[in-house]
Amino acid sequence: MADTLKISRRDFINGVALGAAAGCALSPAELLAAAERGEVYPPGLTGLRGAHPGSFETAHAVSWAGTKFSRPKQQTDTIYDLVVVGGGLSGLAAALRYRQHSGDAAKILILDNHDDFGGHAKRNEFTVDGRHLIGYGGSQSIDTPGSYSPAARQLLIDAGIEVDRFYKYFDQSYFSDRKLGRGIYFSAAEYGKDVTVPGVGRWPGALDQSQAEKIVNDYPLSEESKASLLRLLHSETDYLSGDSRATKVDRLRRMSYRDYLLDIVASGEDVYQLYRDTTRGFWGVGFDALSALEAYRLGMPGLAGLGIGELPPKGHARDEPYIFHFPDGNAGVARALVRRLIPDALPGNSMEDLVGARANYEALDKPAAATRIRLNSTAVDVRHTANQKHVDVTYVSNGTTHRVRAKHAIWAGYNAMIPHVCQEVPAEQVEAIDYASKVPLVYINIAVRNWRAFANLGFNSISIPKPELMHSFGMDFPVSMGSYEFTRKPDEPTILHGTYVPTVPDQGLTAREQHAQGRRALYEKPYAEIEASIVGQLQGSLGSGGFDAVRDIAGITVNRWPHGYAYEYNDLSDPEGWGPNEGPHVLGRAQIGRISIANSDASALAYVNGAFDAAERAVNEQLKVG
Repeated sequence: MADTLKISRRDFINGVALGAAAGCALSPAELLAAAERGEVYPPGLTGLRGAHPGSFETAHAVSWAGTKFSRPKQQTDTIYDLVVVGGGLSGLAAALRYRQHSGDAAKILILDNHDDFGGHAKRNEFTVDGRHLIGYGGSQSIDTPGSYSPAARQLLIDAGIEVDRFYKYFDQSYFSDRKLGRGIYFSAAEYGKDVTVPGVGRWPGALDQSQAEKIVNDYPLSEESKASLLRLLHSETDYLSGDSRATKVDRLRRMSYRDYLLDIVASGEDVYQLYRDTTRGFWGVGFDALSALEAYRLGMPGLAGLGIGELPPKGHARDEPYIFHFPDGNAGVARALVRRLIPDALPGNSMEDLVGARANYEALDKPAAATRIRLNSTAVDVRHTANQKHVDVTYVSNGTTHRVRAKHAIWAGYNAMIPHVCQEVPAEQVEAIDYASKVPLVYINIAVRNWRAFANLGFNSISIPKPELMHSFGMDFPVSMGSYEFTRKPDEPTILHGTYVPTVPDQGLTAREQHAQGRRALYEKPYAEIEASIVGQLQGSLGSGGFDAVRDIAGITVNRWPHGYAYEYNDLSDPEGWGPNEGPHVLGRAQIGRISIANSDASALAYVNGAFDAAERAVNEQLKVG
């Protein structure tokens, strides 16, 4: 079906879309030449984005094949005060903090391997039937800013972001006003027929008994499984009766929620499968690799009767509404930081006009500018000079090797690359860095000509048990700010956002093992296969609401992040007590002379404040060096 869609096929060379998908009618050769001149607008590219072709090959040559790049004798540019490797949120924040401490005359260079700034905080744009659509292709929201450290909170303020304004811009009653709830899609491939019906939710008590019975009756499950699901939803049984509170907590920590449901509650495989993948987008794995204790924290069914009481959160706790979201997600945060560093790159002066601003990529790397951002540049060697007074950074750009020198360097890229490019890292620190395994993640934006099928079905989002690809998708966040207006009517174009986290469930693998295998599978999966699966899932789930993929899909952008979320420690497979303040990452982020480490990996926290706090620490380390 995908080949009949009224959207251009996507073939990519060095991350540049070939054909009308790039918003122009240039030939491939002309597109490549335009890219070299900086005329291609990265947020407008569709097809395969995220870790796009052209962004990772050099790094893989270094880390996988052990390729060594000779250090050029000639130095590029004059000596910088600071070179930052990585133009994501942590790298941009580190540059801003360093400038604030060192003054406007400080010379800063930011290197990034992608064709756009922001790291995982990516912006996707579409134009559909004359309407401009903006979506997020990675880092999603400023989650619970009230819990930020003073330094992280100040960075938001310094970037010009006032989080309280999102209470006005995020329409929290948008979906309830339109009676759009959450659905669940049972695919024909797994359940014999395509069925899209209301979901019963994760949380016990969300529906009364009669409501739940009416909904579950339409599920394509056996009568035995339906009865088991209804018992689970309303159970107040203490399945661990006779154990003390401490024993219960310990037992829950040591068993997966899968084993709890199947072995303790005996709810059955069909019921377990309904819940298994609901945590993929949060933890990067399903409940086969998460503890029953984490399920208890999340309020999953079957645990309410244990009488344990309230437990402290594991890692990140959410106690504010999930509303602090630019239309382009945390790309808005990245753009705010870039505007502070290079005002000519983004016009305007408010967080509102930032949304509609078109970035001037030619302004990012001007020779006379105090701060420069150099894209399509992969660092391959970072080392101190013989006298230990400077750091040389060798990088590859468009096949050519360059060397820059700085008084200080901050590594704000992928943590696991550090031992491959910096031979000065001690062996024990290498071992600490190697412990974590980033979560592979795919964020998918589908531009559609209307969302009539959602209105007809009465849903705004849909979860998919035993998914072929996406495990959930739905309408984007209802945010209107500045010149950007979220869709108001079902006949208007909009963006659907889908999530795919590749896992290898129910085989006894830990989260880290699943991340490694999922990452490998993601690299091997061709774009055409991903697109075909997306189209098939949309058609299967929304077809009964009048959706026609050939007619309604206007564009697809697949943001592929094989190294996505920072690894967060897991009750089931990591030692008790490990978290943002304790674990191998603390040794892994240790300063190496004039080289410091700043990224969310170094905080073991896959959130904006994890990146910001790491930036603050790294800058303070280098300021002490002098």
